[in-house]
Amino acid sequence: MSQLHHYNTNFQKQQHNITVICDNVNNAPNIGSLFRIADAFGIAELIFCGTNISLGKRMTKTSRSTEKYVNHRIAEDIETQIKDFKRNGYYIIALEISENSQPLTHFKLETNQPIVLILGDENFGVSDTILRQSDAVVHINMFGNNSSMNVVQATSIALYELTKQLNA
Repeated sequence: MSQLHHYNTNFQKQQHNITVICDNVNNAPNIGSLFRIADAFGIAELIFCGTNISLGKRMTKTSRSTEKYVNHRIAEDIETQIKDFKRNGYYIIALEISENSQPLTHFKLETNQPIVLILGDENFGVSDTILRQSDAVVHINMFGNNSSMNVVQATSIALYELTKQLNA
């Protein structure tokens, strides 16, 4: 049995109507990995909000050229972005552990609206202001000592679950 690679797999390209908004995610390896995840899950758009966001050489080492294929942009103000998406009928989901969040494993996507998935600041998570504007807040159950995980790994898990439900 031989290992398959991107030249001989039978994966069908598919676009999902999901936009991922990253709030102050500015670590270059995380940004590069988010491009790879967005490409892998066929995400419609990747938006980086905040200051000090660099799409330079350090990011491209991790992205493996996926920034060339993933629709993306940089915007300063996340609140403006969310207001625009809400005005255009998007369903806003924040990925954050909060008092009112529900486990991702129990979350049922019961909408035909396009989706925005919000990822929080690498150090502080999704702000209370953004959580209040969200239609749903979901978290990933944690079973160890830590109460959070890296933004890229959390995004991978969330996009896997959301795309699985969209494709059901």
